[in-house]
Amino acid sequence: MARFIASRLVSLILSLVVASVAIFVVIELVPGDPAGFMLGLNATPEAIAALRAEMGLTDGPLARYLTWTGGMLTGDFGTSYTYKVPVADLVAARLWVSLPLTAYALALSTLIAVPVGLLAASRRGRPADFAVMGATQLGIAVPNFWFAMLLVLVFAITWRVFPSGGFPGWEDGLWPGLRALTLPAVALALPQASILARVMRSALIETLGQDYIRTARAKGLSQGQSVRRHALRNALIPVMTILGLQFSFLLAGAIIIENVFFLPGLGRLIFQGITQRDLIVVESVVMLLVFAVILVTFLVDVAYALVDPRLRRA
Repeated sequence: MARFIASRLVSLILSLVVASVAIFVVIELVPGDPAGFMLGLNATPEAIAALRAEMGLTDGPLARYLTWTGGMLTGDFGTSYTYKVPVADLVAARLWVSLPLTAYALALSTLIAVPVGLLAASRRGRPADFAVMGATQLGIAVPNFWFAMLLVLVFAITWRVFPSGGFPGWEDGLWPGLRALTLPAVALALPQASILARVMRSALIETLGQDYIRTARAKGLSQGQSVRRHALRNALIPVMTILGLQFSFLLAGAIIIENVFFLPGLGRLIFQGITQRDLIVVESVVMLLVFAVILVTFLVDVAYALVDPRLRRA
């Protein structure tokens, strides 16, 4: 097990290095001068040159890359050119919105998908199975931002059950914060639940066709008992893959939903950084999200080994 984890850690570190280089190169290739953009058309060359020196743009690319990565290793993500505050403070404030939103959406997705997938697999070829497959296909096809606007129309404008946007802050209490995140979490969760339910159904159907399941049934176990005691654990391996990918997608891919609901999260911070040409914010937050994706992938690999001992022996 220790060798398995060590190999995955080496892969994680190499992936982070490659990702940091790719992000830095892409930011470097963005056309235009950030200093000139921030000062406007009427700025003098002297003012632009002074701002470029303040932003560190006069250094060479290698020096800027080493300064950036070295700062991130010590927790220093630089200072935002627009907000004039450390990027780490911006990220810390926005993370308390994006991380609960991601966890909320992932919990809803799992709570919906697992029983629905179990129902479809246990009723394969029956009306319940066809209904589940049709509903999940619709859930995958509908864009989440359109579904988000529909939720706002129904639950915020018509029925006035949940707020239509904004975030009050956790200092106002747990319930106001959860109310503000409910509609965005549902908009993010339903498409992901549709994917997860289909994967759960396929994995269970494949597992239920194995010889050991037929042996368990022959020994007197009911279909429900054979699913709970034997099939479900083996069917969880592909489901765990999708859960890891969904967490990464929900954390890094909620830019549109956060803008629809005016949530001050990481996705909205990236969007604002791009529009304001605050490149240090963009590259630092994107690198942080890449680290989260790679870390979740690493944890999923470790969970594989815990669920399936064959991976540890391999």
